[in-house]
Amino acid sequence: MHDELRAALAGLLDGLPPKQAAQAVERLIANYRGTTPTDAPVLRDRADVAAYAAYRMPATFEAVRSALTAFAARVPDWSPATHVDIGGGTGAATWAAAATWQGHRSTVLDWAQPALDLGRELAAGTLPDTDWQRAVIGAGLSVPPGTDLVTVSYVLGELRPEARRAVVEAAAAARAVVLIEPGTPEGYLRIREARDQLIAAGLRIVAPCPHSDTCPIVVGEDWCHFSARVSRSSLHRQVKGGSLPYEDEKFSYVAATAFDAPAAPARIVRKPQLRKGQVLLDLCTAEEGLRRTTVTKRHGADYRAARDAAWGDAWA
Repeated sequence: MHDELRAALAGLLDGLPPKQAAQAVERLIANYRGTTPTDAPVLRDRADVAAYAAYRMPATFEAVRSALTAFAARVPDWSPATHVDIGGGTGAATWAAAATWQGHRSTVLDWAQPALDLGRELAAGTLPDTDWQRAVIGAGLSVPPGTDLVTVSYVLGELRPEARRAVVEAAAAARAVVLIEPGTPEGYLRIREARDQLIAAGLRIVAPCPHSDTCPIVVGEDWCHFSARVSRSSLHRQVKGGSLPYEDEKFSYVAATAFDAPAAPARIVRKPQLRKGQVLLDLCTAEEGLRRTTVTKRHGADYRAARDAAWGDAWA
């Protein structure tokens, strides 16, 4: 699915003056970092949308796909028949959902018509079962009754608090909800606030947290986030000014369900540290909160599993 998305993005900035693209990217970076909440669409015209798609879609796709993959691992016998992507813009989360499950119908809701138009154009022929609908992302928003999955990715930071709460309330009406934000302290706080709102609405947290209790992280001392490797195309490097063939996208997320689904016994919340004959794992656990465990060669199969484990994996 990534190859199809990259192919769709190829040539997107052809004919767009480099200076105009750079200015659009700089403004979009400010919104992406959550420094300018707004009551208006962030993507205003074709130039904005093209810059956004080139700058953000590959990274957003990989972050959302990582979150959806972790969620899908907790519900291996479940798949959505209907999916609504709130504030989906050009559709990165819809591409990620299609890379995770098959046979569902997606609806992308966004208030920026240029984003919806480009998203439809990019998805033509690859994501045929997708509807692109203009909607106000905030008060009054609702999702169709019986919706199986709602995704909200890199949107909450663009909204004022009251609109943010309205979006989470709307999402909580679905059978499953996955929310993704940038992996910054501020992004984590938005996810933490939304997590509390989902729990209050009666949903169960199934990823990344191993429980639906209070998050054990002390606010201001640390934050929960994960990382997804993004392969950069030449177009991506051009827009972002980077030289490496890849980058690591940091993100925070929460997945919740209205149906019974088991959370992992524990989650690896930092990159495992490999030492001679041992692996150090920082875990969030259901019973003990945050703790570090040391897995040595004496643990046999667990040691081999720990050596192969990655940041963000479930741990038994």
